[in-house]
Amino acid sequence: MKAQLSYEILDREITYTGRELRSGWVFEQTGLSGDAAAAFFGPCQVATEDLVDLEDARAGATIQSRLMAHLIVELPGCPLPAAVLTQRLLVCILAEILTGRGVRPRREGDDIYIAGRKLTVSIAAPFRKGCLIHLGINVDASGAPVPATGLIELGVNPGELLEDLLGRFQAELASASRAEKKVRSVP
Repeated sequence: MKAQLSYEILDREITYTGRELRSGWVFEQTGLSGDAAAAFFGPCQVATEDLVDLEDARAGATIQSRLMAHLIVELPGCPLPAAVLTQRLLVCILAEILTGRGVRPRREGDDIYIAGRKLTVSIAAPFRKGCLIHLGINVDASGAPVPATGLIELGVNPGELLEDLLGRFQAELASASRAEKKVRSVP
């Protein structure tokens, strides 16, 4: 990954269908290239055939929510193991923010639960020249196929949370890049 992740929060609603998780989508929406993220609000309606998670697809699952905050992160040149760890870092930062706002999250891998109800969906997936991450955070979880909660129910401002999450994620990646450059090799 590069030292700097660029990002933009889009000012229009977009329904996330799973087809947005593809190389070039972030650039098409924002003009940002390299390690970049696009965030937006919109419903989530992912049909079984558009699921990237093979276990969920085989089980015939779908993903639905009336309103989510979505992040799509494109990481050219990033191998899948590093992208999965980056995805988990993003989710850990979200849990840290929620804790600071008086919410008691429980993280299981790349998912966050509040009182046993799911708050997020997330996936890291490879493309030919790198990896992509999607993180969806329920704002209004109505219509979800599993017990779920949303930011409105939790009393958390979705716009402020998204701005805070992206800023902290960007800073954490920059800090990690600096840490990588300040050490020498050992025998």
